[in-house]
Amino acid sequence: MRSGGREVRGKIIRGALYVFGFILFEVVYCGILAFMLVFHGPMTNIKENYVTTAMATFHQCLATSIVSKEEIDAILLKTSFNFEDEKEDLNNVKVNENPSNNEIKLIEISSERFKGQMLIVSNPKRIGVGSSKNLGKGGMTLSSIVKNYGAIGGINAGGFGDPNLTGTGGKPNGIIVEGGKIKYQESTMGYTMVGFDKDDKLVIGTNMKEKDILERNIRDAVSFGPPLIINGKTMIKKGNGGMGINPRTAIGQTQDGKVLLLVIDGRSEHSLGATLKDVQNILLEYGAYNASNLDGGSSTTMVYQEKLINKPSDILGERSIPTAFIIK
Repeated sequence: MRSGGREVRGKIIRGALYVFGFILFEVVYCGILAFMLVFHGPMTNIKENYVTTAMATFHQCLATSIVSKEEIDAILLKTSFNFEDEKEDLNNVKVNENPSNNEIKLIEISSERFKGQMLIVSNPKRIGVGSSKNLGKGGMTLSSIVKNYGAIGGINAGGFGDPNLTGTGGKPNGIIVEGGKIKYQESTMGYTMVGFDKDDKLVIGTNMKEKDILERNIRDAVSFGPPLIINGKTMIKKGNGGMGINPRTAIGQTQDGKVLLLVIDGRSEHSLGATLKDVQNILLEYGAYNASNLDGGSSTTMVYQEKLINKPSDILGERSIPTAFIIK
């Protein structure tokens, strides 16, 4: 009886090992097959999204270790921007001068791939730049910047250097204009800028120098881009903008002056993220006449009425940043 019991147990163990081995083989086989299909087969869209997403993060090795430099360069070129020679015509933007027009709407943005929020601010006079107390040394969370300025809300704005991946947000990229004065300037080179002039119109400019900022009466602005919509025309004509699927922050303005503040969550199970083309199309749907991308990734944050509205992708929560567009 004992011998028979051992034999039965042996058969059960061998059967279990066989099933486990078969499942393991299937997992490995399917994994290899999926890898081959994505990176060496006809599934070019998936590969291109993978490559452009990885190359837009600090973890570029996720792409460079699998795909050749030549192919990466080809993918980035294929999905890059196709800008028209379009200059803003701000005469077509008519800001509502009614001082009592202070409505703010918070709208949920949703698709099968991502979730986000948009603040629609009727009075553009209320939008300005807020910055860290320690520019050049350390950043602050968006919540802290909003609180420090006594603002009602805001979104993150310009980018910053982070060579040691410490995430301090201390050294802004480019230039910062606040209240009509240049508050920070990285160099004297030309900047891609986004901000507001004295007439409360959203200005999006490339290669702008200090004299251009003064001549165009820029009151509040940061350095970032690229432009997404100019004079109602989309700037991304092909691909997804060359920056993959990631958390996104953007700003736009309608022809009647309303300001659109948009964040899209990413890198999580509830929201994978959006391409720049996704962001462009959302802003266009809500009437943006001019619009620009802002710093995204782990920096993407929205605060409104003393609450963190979105879900930042950083596991520690809000990241320290140098600048924000705040609602006064």
